[in-house]
Amino acid sequence: MCGISGILNLKDNTPISPDKLRVMSFVLNHRGPDEAGAYLDDYIGLAQSRLSIIDLAGGSQPIHNEDKSLWIIFNGEIFNYPELRQELIQLGHKFYTHTDTEVILHLYEEKKEKCLDVLNGQFAFAIWNSRTKELFLARDRVGIIPLYFKLDHNKFYFASELKAIFSVQNGSPSFDAIGFDQIFTFWTNLPGDTPFKDYKEIPPAHYLNISFDGKFTLKSYWQLPFRKESDIKDCSVTEITEQAAELLTDAIKIRLRADVPVGSYLSGGLDSSGLTAIVKKKFNNELRTFGICFEEDSFDESSFQRIMVNHLQTNHSEVFARNSDIGKYFDDIIYFGERPVFRTAPAPLYLLSKKVREENFKVVLTGEGADEIFGGYNIFKEAKIRKFWSHNPESKLRSKLLKKLYPYIFKDKRLFATLETFFKTGIDEPENPFFSHVVRWSNNSKLKNFFSDEFRETIKDYNAVDEFLLKLPEDFDQWETLSKAQYLEITTFMSGYLLSSQGDRMAMGNSVELRVPYLDHRLIEFMSSVPAKYKIFGLNEKYILKKVFKDLIPKEILHRAKNPYRAPIRNSFIDNTELMIDELLGETLINSAGIFNPSKVKLLLQKAKKSDSLSELDNMALAGILSTQLLYRHFIAVKKIFDTNNQNFKVFIDKRTNT
Repeated sequence: MCGISGILNLKDNTPISPDKLRVMSFVLNHRGPDEAGAYLDDYIGLAQSRLSIIDLAGGSQPIHNEDKSLWIIFNGEIFNYPELRQELIQLGHKFYTHTDTEVILHLYEEKKEKCLDVLNGQFAFAIWNSRTKELFLARDRVGIIPLYFKLDHNKFYFASELKAIFSVQNGSPSFDAIGFDQIFTFWTNLPGDTPFKDYKEIPPAHYLNISFDGKFTLKSYWQLPFRKESDIKDCSVTEITEQAAELLTDAIKIRLRADVPVGSYLSGGLDSSGLTAIVKKKFNNELRTFGICFEEDSFDESSFQRIMVNHLQTNHSEVFARNSDIGKYFDDIIYFGERPVFRTAPAPLYLLSKKVREENFKVVLTGEGADEIFGGYNIFKEAKIRKFWSHNPESKLRSKLLKKLYPYIFKDKRLFATLETFFKTGIDEPENPFFSHVVRWSNNSKLKNFFSDEFRETIKDYNAVDEFLLKLPEDFDQWETLSKAQYLEITTFMSGYLLSSQGDRMAMGNSVELRVPYLDHRLIEFMSSVPAKYKIFGLNEKYILKKVFKDLIPKEILHRAKNPYRAPIRNSFIDNTELMIDELLGETLINSAGIFNPSKVKLLLQKAKKSDSLSELDNMALAGILSTQLLYRHFIAVKKIFDTNNQNFKVFIDKRTNT
């Protein structure tokens, strides 16, 4: 992993300041602390902060082709690069490094944007063609690696993180009301948008072409390959399991390619346990694993971790996440994550990556994506039950199936009628394309009650759900209910939140690279063709994945109840002296940020202080408001000034265009 950034002149050849490139690179130092480099000519400046994983000695960036007409800066990994390299050598290409970065560059020479079709990896990169004066930017299929941009007068800025672009702007950014309406609906922005006005993100599976004369193209090169229900062919469970096992094993194998040791996260859940078992038993007998323990028993899964550690005999390290630590590091996760969050779950993952780095590891495998691809979330089973319920909405028996999913919230019989009403939202519209998510999004939207009147006026009649409707694939209404739910979950929650706020950003905050085998595009494409009845068998989630792992992990792990990863909220914030919650949620700063109603925030804070526990919605509100205020403090209220005296900054200067 690395940090990349750059500035392109548009219809203007005013020299680009090397100091600005230094600042952008310095701001991204956490993504690449090993070295930094840049390319500069009369039209563009490219900068890169490197975390050395492959070709440690010879892989300095930017990297060029044979005649130095093309230059690349790259963030990520291409896992099938050895095979692609051999093909390119046979075509006559000459290499001067052993990196995957140089493979992308020569592949681009051969195929232009079609090179993206054959890359298996997680990536964001920029290629500059000094002859045609064109810049090509691209991002991986599901958005594991971030990439942002801004068009500003006669310049185009891009970077791995927004803070690098902020650092070279004349003024501070401002919040975008539309972006916040999306976040307070989906927990994240719709693809391409951000919380900040005029700052955009290249969506997953997209590339962008922009030239010196200002011509601009943004295009998709891959789609989530779900099919019409009528086009899905039935196969035997045995055939499906064998194919899934083969693809997953190879996805893991190629993600172990590195010139540094590769560890693995081990939570004690099915996904990380099965992943770790394959690594340990097939590829690495000296595997290092890392896990989290929690102060509060209701969040702790360490007993399951110990079962797996004893079963696999891995060299295991744990980080103990105290409530006070979660509150203490909440500020850091907002700085690195650059968006509001409604959970504290990223904080323990930040602590975990800190532990990984302290033990001199740079790369770990992780189980993200398994729930989305194999059908693991309760929201998928919930949609299945609600669809069955919708055929007889007055039935008192069908609704009781929800107790099988949420026994802990249905245990109080006095609440059953209230909960039944809650889950009945949208039950009369089973053909609604958002049927699976309407309950969640409707509940999330209640958080907008904390918006100030002025902020509501800025949003006006905009509706994030209506906009999302316009972005759905043309044949979406002909998909299976589960396929629709998977698409919505991948497009919003996974790509926009899970892989960012809980994934790349928390790991790279400590200079650690995450690799996610479950999101190998070959596995995604295969599982999208599997009938829904085999993904969730009855109400047995991830049925195929359990078949894959049945001989690899203990039965108490294989058949344990699904336990979503969470962390305490109210107990991490209240009475935490380091967080200064009273100041952050005080009337002065609330009014200054301009998002929330100070009176409503005051009542919420008083409620949190008086009660030992909060409702789910109040906990979400507390985290969402507090994280927004921290975001404001980091990037709007204070403009940071950076020292540009970075001695480890190599600059390639090309002045061939001068006359």
